[in-house]
Amino acid sequence: MLILIDIGNTNIVVGVGDPQEERLICSWRLASSPSRTEDEYFVSIRTLLAELAPESWPRSGAVISSVVPNLTPEFISIVRRLTGNQPLVVGPGIRTGLDIAYHDPSEVGADRIANAVAARRLYGTPIVVVDFGTATTFDLVLPPNIYAGGAIVPGVGVSLSALIARTAQLPRVELKRPRRVVGKSPTESIQSGVFWGTVAMVEGMIERLEKEVGTTLRVIATGGLGALFAQSIPRIEAYEPDLTLRGLMLLHQLNQPPA
Repeated sequence: MLILIDIGNTNIVVGVGDPQEERLICSWRLASSPSRTEDEYFVSIRTLLAELAPESWPRSGAVISSVVPNLTPEFISIVRRLTGNQPLVVGPGIRTGLDIAYHDPSEVGADRIANAVAARRLYGTPIVVVDFGTATTFDLVLPPNIYAGGAIVPGVGVSLSALIARTAQLPRVELKRPRRVVGKSPTESIQSGVFWGTVAMVEGMIERLEKEVGTTLRVIATGGLGALFAQSIPRIEAYEPDLTLRGLMLLHQLNQPPA
């Protein structure tokens, strides 16, 4: 079995996969917090993994993607403590199977690379992955294996929090799909603007991406808020909540030494 760790700014997703069958067995979400210590994360992850077959962990491999550099060394240490093995860390120098057409390929987020690898394997190309996380990202993969780049937008939760923090009279609201566009109260108006504004932005970005590359794109969603928006954006073909973890499994396979 393979331990999969995706370290994000809001959540840390920990999963267990079977790389031989390319099957995700289970996954959990932990809060990404600078106040938590390595020991606290270690205990949390060890407790979760103990629900499976703890005797197997010393023989397990692991792969880590991280967009929080301060946490990366802590999780490398956690994997070593759990398994005795050095994890694969997604970053410059690893094999991805992609031709990364970024000005500086090392600047592409590890999670974006994992998403692109998984989307290409599951759905083919040309494809765009919309990841509704702390940031909303668009990642474009063109035939046969070109990571063409994309776009980064402030995430829905970040935008909503900033709006409330910088206004004196607007209330805190629950992020949900409003029944109508025209709000009849401050709460309804904020919900409409945030939700339907995001829907319109995503639809507009897909249209602009297709115009720029000159072809129709398949569209896949992922990320913590992806399920909320996928049902309201007809162009989104599927919601894959574990796309990043599936990409980490594939990256681990690509980087195994020859037998």
